[in-house]
Amino acid sequence: MSGHGTPIPMSSHRADPLTGVAEVPGDKSISHRSLILGAMAVGETKISGLLEGDDVLDTAKAMQAFGAEVVNHGGGNWSVHGVGVGGFAEPEQVIDCGNSGTGVRLIMGCMATSPISVTFTGDASLNGRPMARVTDPLALFGAKTVGRKGGRLPMTIVGAPEPTPVRYVVPVPSAQVKSAVLLAGLNVPGQTVVIEKEATRDHSERMLAGFGAEITVEDSDEGRVITLTGQPELKPQEIAVPRDPSSAAFPVCAALITPGSDVLVPGIGLNPTRAGLFYTLQDMGADLTFENMREEGGEPVADLRAKYSPDMKGIAVPPERAASMIDEYPVLAVVASFATGKTMMAGVKELRVKESDRIDAMARGLRANGLTVDEGEDWWSVEGLGPDGVPGGGTCESFLDHRIAMSFMVMGMGAKNPVTVDDGNPITTSFPIFEPLMTGLGAKLSKG
Repeated sequence: MSGHGTPIPMSSHRADPLTGVAEVPGDKSISHRSLILGAMAVGETKISGLLEGDDVLDTAKAMQAFGAEVVNHGGGNWSVHGVGVGGFAEPEQVIDCGNSGTGVRLIMGCMATSPISVTFTGDASLNGRPMARVTDPLALFGAKTVGRKGGRLPMTIVGAPEPTPVRYVVPVPSAQVKSAVLLAGLNVPGQTVVIEKEATRDHSERMLAGFGAEITVEDSDEGRVITLTGQPELKPQEIAVPRDPSSAAFPVCAALITPGSDVLVPGIGLNPTRAGLFYTLQDMGADLTFENMREEGGEPVADLRAKYSPDMKGIAVPPERAASMIDEYPVLAVVASFATGKTMMAGVKELRVKESDRIDAMARGLRANGLTVDEGEDWWSVEGLGPDGVPGGGTCESFLDHRIAMSFMVMGMGAKNPVTVDDGNPITTSFPIFEPLMTGLGAKLSKG
């Protein structure tokens, strides 16, 4: 079974000014989808800038297990020779998705309407996460599922031999659920319809259209209506993966709270369904600017410049912005700690079913470092202590969650005393170059 090895504590010490250029890795969401859609296309898809973190590498192995030819050419350049929609072979071994909720849920979707059986597992964190939110709609297509109590991994899915199209209203704002249903719909005759009451990241819709699928998106009284016509022949693509806004969040936020800092983070995807954090930081008074705005591969892109911002104020983050920044709330809470006044974050219950219960994990760690945090099922608030008021000095549990670990490493760069996490290993799942990138800017990180 997948795991992160022996826990290695990691500490972050108050830093000198962070300066320089932070070239963060490729976007994780787009990297997953590039491999999966490449495997479902007919011919060779070429990918540059692929994120080579553990999560994405596990997806690459899964596509190989389904019969696609996946080749690493080095330097983030990969190729996928696909088997076509409906062409997946039945894997000979269990599919291990490591720590990746995105990976496992999207892969479940893309195989659920093929007549094959697949068993999925992951690390301790992933095996504790609920899968019913995906397996319930996949059952509507005719797929059958057997898993552990509570709909948890390890789990076997028996794909529908004669799938029927569905019309599905997504009950919670989740790009993973939406994407799983759309990927399942690819191998179904007729039209599959997904309705979102609240828009989530739209990489799947954009990329499906780019690969030649017949897909439409309309706004209606019901919400955002996505209609996909099944059984297309997807055309191979050349994909340049933009840099990940979720990874960019860490050097950006570190610069904002570390005195004297000035950091440029180039080539960041600013898809409007992903960029909520950056607008929230600007609302707080952050010195954060977008430079060289442009479009690459159908996605808006810019270079981000972040400078030390001692005058940030706590705000009430608009709840409707939650879906566009759901993965960034942990590091936003760190920035809120260095602002003046309370930051309120509502409409965020999805944080409780991520790699960890991120509200609980962050609340524990923030309190251990001298902060006051209040929380409810769907909200939490942080009482900021000002630009030089965070005591630090605490040890935090990462709960096998990469974003929790990185967020507390950022906190240590501006706190009075070092901040420690019990295990820094999970960071490699999404940001394998986090430590050298941050130390290259001037961060002081240590292990053991």
